[in-house]
Amino acid sequence: MQSSVYVGLSAQIALRMRLETIAHNVANASTAGFRADHVRFDTLVARAGGKSVAFADTGETFISRAAGGLVKTGNPLDVAVMGQGFLAFQGPNGPVYTRDGRMLMTPSGALVTVDGYPVLDAGGSALLLDAAGGPPVITRDGMVAQGGRQVGALGLFEIAADAKLTRFENSGVIPDQAATPVLQFQSDGVVQGMIENANVNPIEEISRLIAVQRDFEGVTGALNQTEASLSQAIRTLGGAS
Repeated sequence: MQSSVYVGLSAQIALRMRLETIAHNVANASTAGFRADHVRFDTLVARAGGKSVAFADTGETFISRAAGGLVKTGNPLDVAVMGQGFLAFQGPNGPVYTRDGRMLMTPSGALVTVDGYPVLDAGGSALLLDAAGGPPVITRDGMVAQGGRQVGALGLFEIAADAKLTRFENSGVIPDQAATPVLQFQSDGVVQGMIENANVNPIEEISRLIAVQRDFEGVTGALNQTEASLSQAIRTLGGAS
């Protein structure tokens, strides 16, 4: 089989992966704290027929850490993260990190995510407030006070830049390296009464979607032409014999 067929097929696989990430991003454009998926594409060089032919890699999906826009809610249990830090909650198999700062307080005073997972402090313990203490006041460094009395501190964590992130549900991530508590709050911190939107630009994603669809159509057309020329060559050779 001609090497151009393999090239075209590998391009279709790569474009399909790109299409899937765009669809996932668009579907979560309104999800608080969501981090968009992107794909890195490399080139795999293979030998075919004595010539070097570049095949499109299927790509490596990674989670973007770019910040999303902030929206004011006025809810004292909402916080937006400033800088590169992450909040943390206790997942089924350990800590999960997120930029979704929407929280709830249970009747017992436990601070939990909107999905019911316990929010963690800087030491990795579940954060417990005073259920009868009134609305909390949360400062930039995550300190939580009720009625003028400090009752705890939100954990804010730093994830190494080279850590690979695995998605947990929609807005959570799990790094392959241990996260460390943020100790300096000049560039990192939290803002009470606000939430962070997804870092997805729907207009850009739709533009990428159109471009991918056009590329896919172009590759499909090239494959059809290759198949047609191959069939014609077979018929010609068959007739010559």
